[in-house]
Amino acid sequence: MNNFILIFFFLFLGLLLQRVKRFPTHIYKVLNKIVIYFCLPAITLYHIPKIKWSNDLLFPIGAGWITFVLAFFFFHFLGKRLGWSKKLTGCLILTAGLSNSSFLGYPIIEALFGKRGLETAVLVDQPGTFVVVSTLGVFVAAFYSKGTPDTFGIIKKIILFPPFLTFITACLLNIFEYNLNDSLQSVLLKIGSLVTPLALLSVGLQLTFDRKSQHWKFLKLGLFYRLIFAPLIIFVLYVFVFKQNSEEIKITIMEMAMAPMITGAILASTYGLKPKLSSMMIGFGIPISFVTLAVWYFVLSFI
Repeated sequence: MNNFILIFFFLFLGLLLQRVKRFPTHIYKVLNKIVIYFCLPAITLYHIPKIKWSNDLLFPIGAGWITFVLAFFFFHFLGKRLGWSKKLTGCLILTAGLSNSSFLGYPIIEALFGKRGLETAVLVDQPGTFVVVSTLGVFVAAFYSKGTPDTFGIIKKIILFPPFLTFITACLLNIFEYNLNDSLQSVLLKIGSLVTPLALLSVGLQLTFDRKSQHWKFLKLGLFYRLIFAPLIIFVLYVFVFKQNSEEIKITIMEMAMAPMITGAILASTYGLKPKLSSMMIGFGIPISFVTLAVWYFVLSFI
């Protein structure tokens, strides 16, 4: 419950600070960089070395990759067909294609499935959606923010993206079974815990409720994909095609039904891909997702 309170507290704090005349609302750019360059790498270094690998992990890990690739083709096709700008297409791919599997997903999964459920949630998030945003996400952000794509430049940005470098380091620690000392792990955990307040404060500082905004129809489409279509694809694929019905599969589907990933929205905003729409996807997606998650949990109780 405390996690849910924090989510809404920092989101509304950002909204309130917008109304403080002398408050530098552009500080969200600094917050974004702190989240991307410090908090996310800390989470990776803390969790990845602890994971025990097996073939069964492919289902929770693969879900984030599947839904993001599908989002790329889905919105790229619609963008070409309907004449959208590249920035609009890129924004929808980044925000609708990635689920908030960590600081929204973790507390919800723990509340519904207990501490053991977090083990699956970490798998969905870390080698799944987190690596997707660190690789394909950076590619999409760089590709759609430029008039002409620079392949070498995009690859360079992915390789030098701090969270991606940290992920590679964490994987090596896992392979060689090297454990960081307890003091360092404690520091990493504290730094990683700043993701939720800083990211949501950043979103709140950018979020606007303009009834005349041209983004409403795109918001509806993006949230439809994120909250309904993406988890439906994983549900049909895993349950009916691959005949999987374990608790891990249920957790994976619930993770795919989470609101849009805040890191994806931050990445879109940082690269100038419709910052207002990306903030709206988070600001409206989080409260609406509580309703759709309840529906998904009810559906999954029957398998």
